[in-house]
Amino acid sequence: MTDLLDRARGALHAQPFSMLLGAELMHAGGNEITLCLPIRDELRQQHGFVHGGVISYLADNALTFAGALSLGPKVVTGEYKINYLRPAINGTLIARANVIHAGRQQATCLCSVYVMEGNREKLVAVAQGTISRVGESGEDAEGI
Repeated sequence: MTDLLDRARGALHAQPFSMLLGAELMHAGGNEITLCLPIRDELRQQHGFVHGGVISYLADNALTFAGALSLGPKVVTGEYKINYLRPAINGTLIARANVIHAGRQQATCLCSVYVMEGNREKLVAVAQGTISRVGESGEDAEGI
């Protein structure tokens, strides 16, 4: 399990955008992953809430990492849908994603994004996406 977590963290750290935002991979194993992102002022919109694009990024990346657990490291997001349930203001964002179905070329994954304030978690968004394997037909594609 540690080897998988180390490889997944290496893939995350190879993403300049993820490093810019400050995302960290907390768990990877089985068919589930957990990403977290501490909230800071630069991630907020004009009303003081975490920008929806930040929450969307976290869900997208969590979905893709979850898909990689079933499909292998060379994957991309084919599509996803997100529902915002409440704003996040302070604390740490936590995205938990898991595979609900995996075939040979695609996986369908679910993600719940929470905000952790103190010792309380509140659900802020849910997402579902299709993750696709790339590079199977000789393409040179970089994935997770």
